[in-house]
Amino acid sequence: MTAQQRRAAIEALLRQAGAPISAAALAERFSVSRQIIVGDIALLRAGGVLITATPRGYLIGTPGPGLRRTVACVHSAADTGRELMLIVDNGGEAVDVVVEHPIYGELRGPLCLRTRGDVEEFLRRVEGGSAKLLSALTDGIHLHTIACPDQAAMDRVLSALGEAGFLLK
Repeated sequence: MTAQQRRAAIEALLRQAGAPISAAALAERFSVSRQIIVGDIALLRAGGVLITATPRGYLIGTPGPGLRRTVACVHSAADTGRELMLIVDNGGEAVDVVVEHPIYGELRGPLCLRTRGDVEEFLRRVEGGSAKLLSALTDGIHLHTIACPDQAAMDRVLSALGEAGFLLK
């Protein structure tokens, strides 16, 4: 298989996947190093393929049906898990996190957290690594894009975040 064929196969896999695929899984599937996959993804992006890197891997996709809303939140790093669990437990998806940096402007981190398992995995990675949450740059102030299948789920998510005191007033 040539590099071009591998990139085409990677794109096809990502388009068909219902969930993110990690660079390690792609590397194993194509019997190449993880770094080769990272380079392939960079070349696919440079060629115009809209690939998102999430904490759980790569994905291609457009927003599904339903509602999307951006909400401003504030809380300590210790409350991150509680905030994310409130979102997914009430039928929402934490699509991303955004902070406003004084030098770089908007910094966005894709999350794509849909289930408790997704949140638990994200929290394990946070606890096991040396990197800090983006909200650490802004004293806990951040934005989330929330996706919900319908208005009732969005109302539940916003109500739960409000009752917890996480919505920025």
